[in-house]
Amino acid sequence: MQPLRTPEERFGNLPGFNFAPRYVSVPDDRFGSLRLHYLDEGPASAPVILLLHGQGCWCYLYRRMIPLLVAAGFRVIAPDYIGFGRSDKLPSTEDYTFQRHLDWLTACLDQLGLRDVTAYLFDWGGFFGLRLAAERPEFFARIALSNTMLPTGRGGGAGWFIKWRGEQFALPKFPQGEMVNDGVVKKLAPEIIAAFDAPYPDESYKTGPRRFPMILPILPDDPAAIANFRAWEVLANWQKPVLTLYSAAFAGSAMGPERLLAHLPGARGQDHALLPDCNFYLVEDQTAELARRIAAFAA
Repeated sequence: MQPLRTPEERFGNLPGFNFAPRYVSVPDDRFGSLRLHYLDEGPASAPVILLLHGQGCWCYLYRRMIPLLVAAGFRVIAPDYIGFGRSDKLPSTEDYTFQRHLDWLTACLDQLGLRDVTAYLFDWGGFFGLRLAAERPEFFARIALSNTMLPTGRGGGAGWFIKWRGEQFALPKFPQGEMVNDGVVKKLAPEIIAAFDAPYPDESYKTGPRRFPMILPILPDDPAAIANFRAWEVLANWQKPVLTLYSAAFAGSAMGPERLLAHLPGARGQDHALLPDCNFYLVEDQTAELARRIAAFAA
């Protein structure tokens, strides 16, 4: 079976999404190469802000933030992971692993020649980006983080997550737009929910999103957890600036910023924030405030 490619007409007239698609070809040991989609907005010579998305979404999440950051003088790059958005979608759940996602993303950043960028890492963006920060520190000059962590399999809560992901994986219709809508304070309009679902004409296109919860390394003997823990130890010496912009509702919980603030030397003295009036998908609830803080940090 070959990768699926969402028909282009699925992306026509999406609300607030008038960006030109761009693509890189990333190597893959099974399929030879895969097409990975990204947005690239703003002057080519401007300093770069990289936006990485999370579960339930694709680069559409950043449709309102991108123009604000471009207006602030930045070039903004926002990729879709393989399996998401306009990127190729693989036919089997076994085609997706944590390491393969890292390899595809690394190949994308290398092909785009990204070095010393400001990275905004939300949710899975942090799962991948923090690992890359340890292994390929030349990518990043500074990092802003929201509602994320580096999963090493050494924290609590694995039991409930295993139960939750089993329930999610068994759903006949795997939620995407509905998942985002469930995680915001300001509920989304039906056409916005439909836009988050646009890359997936039917369930066969959702293998990547379905697989995400299953490949999150939550047990200490998971090979990805072992590699992530090594990266966590490296990050104990990370001196480059780190900014946390988390939903206030998660402060003090396993989803809060406290462990990162205590562990990353670069977090000292930064203008961290716990943002009110937002749920997990704070990019939807607090777009303007996030953009303002990210732009100030990048500057």
